[in-house]
Amino acid sequence: MQWETVIGLEIHAQLSTQSKIFSGSATTFGAAPNTQASLVDLAMPGTLPVLNQEAVRMACQFGLAINAEIAERNVFARKNYFYPDLPKGYQTSQMDHPIVGKGHLDITLEDGTVKRVGITRAHLEEDAGKSLHEDFHGMSGIDLNRAGTPLLEIVSEPDIRSAKEAVAYVKAIHAMVRYLGICDGNMAEGSLRCDCNVSVRPKGQAEFGTRAEIKNVNSFRFIEKAINHEVQRQIELIEDGGKVVQETRLYDPNKDETRSMRSKEEANDYRYFPCPDLLPVVIERAFLEELRGQLPELPDQKRERFESQYGLSAYDASVLSASREMADYFEQVQAICADAKLAANWVMGELSSLLNKDNLEIEQSPVSAEHLGGMILRLKDGTINGKAAKTVFAAMAEGEGSPDEIIKAKDLVQNTDSGAVEKLLDDVLAANAEQVEQYRASDEAKRGKMFGFFVGQAMKAAKGKANPAQVNELLKKKLEG
Repeated sequence: MQWETVIGLEIHAQLSTQSKIFSGSATTFGAAPNTQASLVDLAMPGTLPVLNQEAVRMACQFGLAINAEIAERNVFARKNYFYPDLPKGYQTSQMDHPIVGKGHLDITLEDGTVKRVGITRAHLEEDAGKSLHEDFHGMSGIDLNRAGTPLLEIVSEPDIRSAKEAVAYVKAIHAMVRYLGICDGNMAEGSLRCDCNVSVRPKGQAEFGTRAEIKNVNSFRFIEKAINHEVQRQIELIEDGGKVVQETRLYDPNKDETRSMRSKEEANDYRYFPCPDLLPVVIERAFLEELRGQLPELPDQKRERFESQYGLSAYDASVLSASREMADYFEQVQAICADAKLAANWVMGELSSLLNKDNLEIEQSPVSAEHLGGMILRLKDGTINGKAAKTVFAAMAEGEGSPDEIIKAKDLVQNTDSGAVEKLLDDVLAANAEQVEQYRASDEAKRGKMFGFFVGQAMKAAKGKANPAQVNELLKKKLEG
């Protein structure tokens, strides 16, 4: 039987506010346990929540960016459940009246096609605390620093049909919230987490299958692996005569498997009701129009501009606009060297390779955009050749100075004196007279292979400081005799 996968994603983006959603406590990551939890966060009797306006602004920004309906009146509700890291016994969230309604996001797939994924809603809520299970000798500790941190939960329609599509969608959301500056997107620190709702159905069937939810997956790679494993599990279960049950599952990356956590709750299990401590939030049209005017250039807009303004390919433009920081770096390099294609090649090639090797973000690059742009200028004006440029780049990465300082210190200026280059080539050909005769006696196909030998000998004699294009041109003339 042919099976079709159906996926819907719930992404929790931690908003980059300085204080929590209902209290003045700090949201800084990495503080000592329970040092950033106020009386409100601890749910002490008599304390009342006060809504953080900045969280509302950020949610509205996201809604505008995905062309969503934004509710003029949205309401906070209490989601009731009992867990040790939830001191109030309920989570303040939004249910029937979320701040952001239906919208959409276009994603680019690996084959270049664009797919539109519907977004059902995005609502504000507070995060829970964290249970700690290490170093307590069989007991668990509770850290409430995270309790009350503002979250924007972004719920997609079940429009996604494969693990790769799911990753493309999460990457697009990740880029969007970082472009907007509303979330740092640090998945390792839990700033962006994903719940994956996965089901399968026979191809051609309209009705959805029973879904399982994989909770809190925190990397692009794990999202793909968790979904692929769950799809395979469900197909094998059904084909063996079993039934998929609606439940919450956990992905274990060490064993590359999902395992059951608990049966899946329905909305009525949480006994939602409007929070009596918080008034409905009214969003004025003038406020939204002001925010609309402040929106930055978004990823798709930047990609399209890179193609039209700089003549980059769709692939290059897509890679360079994937993050706001990468795009800014590229444009700084391009502004200095005035060659978009060369700038793109170096940023996507040598620089990205360096960053990946050292596990660095573009903001941590040991090579500044100013230095990379200056080096490309020296490559363009013929001061250095391509081989020397790689030497300069490596030295810049080690902090050895500016391009000009390194070129001078390492004596890398290429020799473009045609008289000197001709003399060098004459010496090379004289030292390889037998190969010259073989070359001249050969047909066109063999000559092509032998030509590389002479180029290599010439560059070796020039100690890499000759202009390769000039060497090729003069060498061809001399060998043709």
